Amino acid sequence: MIAVVIIISLLLIIYGVFGLVSQSKNSQVKYPAVIPSLILGGFFLVVFSLIIRIDAQQVGVLVKPTGVSDEELNTGWHIVMPWNDVHKMDKTVWVYTCTNATGEGSKDHTDAIWAPTKDGIKMGIDISVSWRIDPKMASWIYQNVTENDGGTSGRYLWLEENVIRTKLKSTLALSVSNYSPIEVYSTKREIIQNDVIVRIKKEVGLYYLIIDQVDIREVYYNAEYETAINNKKLAEQEALRLVDVTRQKEELLKQASINKEIAIQQAEGEAKALQIKGSSIASNPKIIELEWINKWNGALPTYMMGSGQGVMLNLNK
Repeated sequence: MIAVVIIISLLLIIYGVFGLVSQSKNSQVKYPAVIPSLILGGFFLVVFSLIIRIDAQQVGVLVKPTGVSDEELNTGWHIVMPWNDVHKMDKTVWVYTCTNATGEGSKDHTDAIWAPTKDGIKMGIDISVSWRIDPKMASWIYQNVTENDGGTSGRYLWLEENVIRTKLKSTLALSVSNYSPIEVYSTKREIIQNDVIVRIKKEVGLYYLIIDQVDIREVYYNAEYETAINNKKLAEQEALRLVDVTRQKEELLKQASINKEIAIQQAEGEAKALQIKGSSIASNPKIIELEWINKWNGALPTYMMGSGQGVMLNLNK
């Protein structure tokens, strides 16, 4: 809208100037309201050139000839004298990410943070930090943080590299050092994340930065330690397999021993039964005839014994 008004003001001024020039040359063409056009165009041009608009995502820093003002310009319209300057700063959330994967983080190369555990084993951690400047302290940041040849984003890039990353490494190292590798990898991840948030908020507060969130995205071991863990797991699995095989063999031996005892007892029982039967036959021979009768089906034989003797029958009984 301001641009439109300025354009209209310039057109009015041009019209007025052209009209005055034509009148001075005694031109027959008459231009009405020449003076009012000049006055009105000049007035709006001056007024609207002094108006500065601050967007909702910005905060303004007023720079006067005497120095930087401590009062920031918030979202809205502001009248700024032409001898002053306004520097607009981004107050939205920035996300700084450290990751082991190339091209996924804030840097193009591998940028994970490695922190030692209480056992001295270094753990790789992918982590993201959501941060923003304190809008009320934008003037201080403007005065004390260089753009570092990075254009409008220079201050933010400097803050990420020299404040966010540096404090993140130190606070993460302090937190991780309280736990074992297994705890860092699994059970204590959320506790470490919350601890880092508390620590880093305090550290970056000196630069008037606000931390909204810290997210631990991934945790992993270094290659050598991971190989050692895998070898250990394989050894444990092999030990468990051998224990299981040994247990199975023990069960088979127990079963074989039981079967052996059963066979021995059966054999002893059969031998004892035969011994008792033999003693009974010896003491009473007629037991054989009784056995024969018990097994006879009632049919007479149709053949004779090889010696010419008949079958043993006692028809009188």
